[in-house]
Amino acid sequence: MQPDVTTGLILTGGGARAAYQVGVLKALSRIKRETVGRGPSPFQVIAGTSAGAINAAALACQADQFEVAVAGLVRHWKHIHTDQVYRSDSLGIIRTGASWLTMMSLGWMIARWRRIRPRSLLDNSPLEGLLAEMIPLQRLKKVMQQGHLKALAITASSYGSGLHVTFFDAVGEIAPWTRSQRISIPGEITLQHLLASSAIPFVFPAVSLGVEARTEYFGDGSMRQSAPISPAVHLGAQRILVIGAGRMHEPPMPPEGRAGSSEYPTVAHIAGHALSSIFLDSLAVDVERLQRINKTLSLLPAEARAQTSLRPIDVLVIAPSLRLDDMAARHLASLPSTVRALLRGVGVSGEGRSARGAALASYLLFEAPYTQELIALGEADTLARREEVIGFFGWHSPTA
Repeated sequence: MQPDVTTGLILTGGGARAAYQVGVLKALSRIKRETVGRGPSPFQVIAGTSAGAINAAALACQADQFEVAVAGLVRHWKHIHTDQVYRSDSLGIIRTGASWLTMMSLGWMIARWRRIRPRSLLDNSPLEGLLAEMIPLQRLKKVMQQGHLKALAITASSYGSGLHVTFFDAVGEIAPWTRSQRISIPGEITLQHLLASSAIPFVFPAVSLGVEARTEYFGDGSMRQSAPISPAVHLGAQRILVIGAGRMHEPPMPPEGRAGSSEYPTVAHIAGHALSSIFLDSLAVDVERLQRINKTLSLLPAEARAQTSLRPIDVLVIAPSLRLDDMAARHLASLPSTVRALLRGVGVSGEGRSARGAALASYLLFEAPYTQELIALGEADTLARREEVIGFFGWHSPTA
């Protein structure tokens, strides 16, 4: 172990895909237990975005007992159901999704009916109750005071100002940072911050948060997130583990790989493509940028390195080895019939290799058969890189 090195964790967004992160954490917990034993979290700085913000907060609030925190996440994600995240009953779907689709098609006729102006495709009001059960936010200050955690950062995107905002709670005085279209705000992290960060655009409603004595409405933190790794760096992380929710370099779909690939794209196909761009592309770009900076710094003489504020950051990225769209396609039937009917309205249909629009569904499939497969994949991907993980943390097995 290298206790003097501050280790950061970045958990990215992706709706239901965030179950993959839990599988990675489960494997990390196992590797840690088999090398250095049980105990506090190996991460002193934790930053999360979108659904990753939920996992990040759960880990941070139990930083004094890493294995317990991970076991809790595994338990919740392995048995999750759609109605714990958003309303899937007929009345709930009619009030939001069906009304939303009606406005899209007949809005010119009913524009004056304010009561038929839904704010989102789905009503995620049940999510607040699930978060209150999953995340003991009242413990956050305690684990910080005990020295188990230095900082927690949650990011969200303002629909009003267009700014990408990082809300953070940290030990000691950390000066807020400002970059192009990016700002940070210190303060207490609440459930509202988690709801705002995980509000997938169009799908879930925006959440109001206070910003400098005014109120702004926020949505998913993955929007306009040009530098996903930067919050952990600003908060003092010297090495960073990044857990993605999609393949870093997604291979192109072969022409024979999916029925309808030569047909005109449906709304679901376009929406899935847009969400993948929001959630996945910026991470790959930011990792490449960091690697270039590390390479440049390694070429500079010591005197030149001392004159720059830049410093090398050791980064390990763990991301799915398989296409999560294909995994979701096998589980579309797990969704409640009301949700399947709603999604059919935008082009999600079929199952398995004949499925269409599975990319969109992969973010909304909060059902146990799908999340359990994601957890298993995350665990397998991480255990396959066991020696790389041990080297990154500087862990050593008791027999070494």
